[in-house]
Amino acid sequence: MTARLEGGIDIAMKVPTHQYAATVAFYRDVVGLPPFEGKAPATGFMLGPNRLWIDEAPNYSQAEVWLELFTPDHQVALAHLERNGVVRCDAVEDLGEGFRGGWVMNPANIVHMVREPDAW
Repeated sequence: MTARLEGGIDIAMKVPTHQYAATVAFYRDVVGLPPFEGKAPATGFMLGPNRLWIDEAPNYSQAEVWLELFTPDHQVALAHLERNGVVRCDAVEDLGEGFRGGWVMNPANIVHMVREPDAW
């Protein structure tokens, strides 16, 4: 099977505690993005066709942006990425037992979740 990857709809922004409240206020009060619930304690906003999740990251010194890639077969896709020198980084965040996906980093160290969507 050939690996198939597509852009997902979730964008996660990991924000240090000292910047979290101001960052949420920026998207809510200044930009005026509509809120989105479902991944508490993260704060979510609709970002066009995407969902922006802002996670408080107490141990971070600076913000990071994490992206999502969809695939119909996470094992095939992750194997393809590894064969092409992509770094796996599953330790960045536990996805739980039975989750059909994993974490990788692009060459610029941007974290990507590679996962099977709930409905492909």
